[in-house]
Amino acid sequence: MTATTTGIVIEELSKRFGNYAAVDGVSLTVAGGEIFGFLGPNGAGKTTTIKMLAGLLKPDAGRIEINGRDLAREPEACKQGTGYIPDRPYLYEKLTGWEFLQFMASLYQLPPERFAHNGQRLLKLFDLDDWRHHLIESYSHGMRQKLIMTGAFMLEPPLIVVDEPMVGLDPKSARIVKELFKQHARAGGAVFLSTHSLEIAEELCDRIAIIQNGRIRATGNLDSLRGEARLEGSGLEDIFLELTGAYELHEVIAALREPHAK
Repeated sequence: MTATTTGIVIEELSKRFGNYAAVDGVSLTVAGGEIFGFLGPNGAGKTTTIKMLAGLLKPDAGRIEINGRDLAREPEACKQGTGYIPDRPYLYEKLTGWEFLQFMASLYQLPPERFAHNGQRLLKLFDLDDWRHHLIESYSHGMRQKLIMTGAFMLEPPLIVVDEPMVGLDPKSARIVKELFKQHARAGGAVFLSTHSLEIAEELCDRIAIIQNGRIRATGNLDSLRGEARLEGSGLEDIFLELTGAYELHEVIAALREPHAK
């Protein structure tokens, strides 16, 4: 890969916490122009993988390339080309929304004219323009999530890495975020999206990887995943339950629906 490549290459990535293998030999690729879904049960290794992609955790083994650069060798360049949206964003509460965006723009050396244009456009899009000069401590959870989204998209990075993007968002904002992901991919950018919402993954993602117990269980588009699960014509929910061994859930639900014995 060259330094101008957009996307992710992960090779045999591993991370342990004591005797527990949170991520165990994960390999996958995400190309420019692609929205890639990363799914798995609770504790499967999704957030640990994302934190390694964002440079917040150091892998015990394996290799990560971000936009054609080795993360271990060029961490600053990799972070410069990545917009990271965590599930619980940490924001400086004593800054106003606009001051926080200015801070982000300065860290990423975003030119002033691009900052002014992108920041104002996205704040208006997310109905945050009237709140730009209010302290972040007065923002609701949803407003904070929209502010961190504004910051990530404002930077126009080649790669967006996002963990549970719709948490706390109202329906209008969730729809806007979906469109921003699609626009980013159409422009040649890459989106790595981890979510528990199978409906969102099925609607947005070009390809999906399912991780379980720290290992990749399956990777592919919806048709190939249907084939692997042997569930032709099924939606992602049934495919996911089958591939992760949770299909007995249907039996549990059926039992719950039966009238209680008197």
